[in-house]
Amino acid sequence: MQTIGTQKDSPAWVIQTWAAFLISISMTSFGIANLPVDNWVKGFMSMGLAFSVGSTFTLAKTTRDLHEARRLAARIDEAKVEKLLSQHDPLNLK
Repeated sequence: MQTIGTQKDSPAWVIQTWAAFLISISMTSFGIANLPVDNWVKGFMSMGLAFSVGSTFTLAKTTRDLHEARRLAARIDEAKVEKLLSQHDPLNLK
């Protein structure tokens, strides 16, 4: 969900990031498959690749969620300050 005032990535950027991801996973998988080692070693390296990719997605999501939470908290604080300022009358000396 995108809110007003957020930066939207260009379609070219999205294509580039997906292409880089797919190429890197493909090349690493190709390299693992063609290693001159036993299948259990290839399996171990493939599991490492899978866990690395999964943890990278988790880290990216967590970082994004923290950033969005901080932005939301800042917007709430800003709205509170604006409300206080709008209610303040500097000419009222009571």
